[in-house]
Amino acid sequence: MSDLRELYQQLILDHNKNPRNFRVLDPADRFAEGYNPLCGDKVQIYLQLHGDRINDIGFQGSGCAISKASASLMTETIKGKTLGETETHFKNFQAMLTDPSSNLDLDQMGKLFVFAGVRDYPTRIKCATLSWHALRAAIENVQTPITTERDNS
Repeated sequence: MSDLRELYQQLILDHNKNPRNFRVLDPADRFAEGYNPLCGDKVQIYLQLHGDRINDIGFQGSGCAISKASASLMTETIKGKTLGETETHFKNFQAMLTDPSSNLDLDQMGKLFVFAGVRDYPTRIKCATLSWHALRAAIENVQTPITTERDNS
């Protein structure tokens, strides 16, 4: 189990140090900002939509390793997905972090499963979910910045 935990930590550190899709999309069809005042994490999400499919996604921001790695892995996971598939990923990720009775398995979560251990650190859950809430805000075309201190579900 400690080997698996170490592998997960390495994946999170890799995505923090070398985030995927860390760029501004220009032009972007949708944009949203998010802020986690507890940790100081900030994220901007940029989307290019083609119908109901996320054709491309980018993010910028600063924050802790969990926040940045979560945004990086999120962009890899949802790029090319439909809005419906993206909402399913959002709900599954949220359930994995907040619902101890969720029966999600590795196959359902893919690489996102590395964040399962965050559930044991409640103050870090907001770090991991910030980019997901900002993604949802971008999809819904919310113009005001979202924050982890308001209900963004």
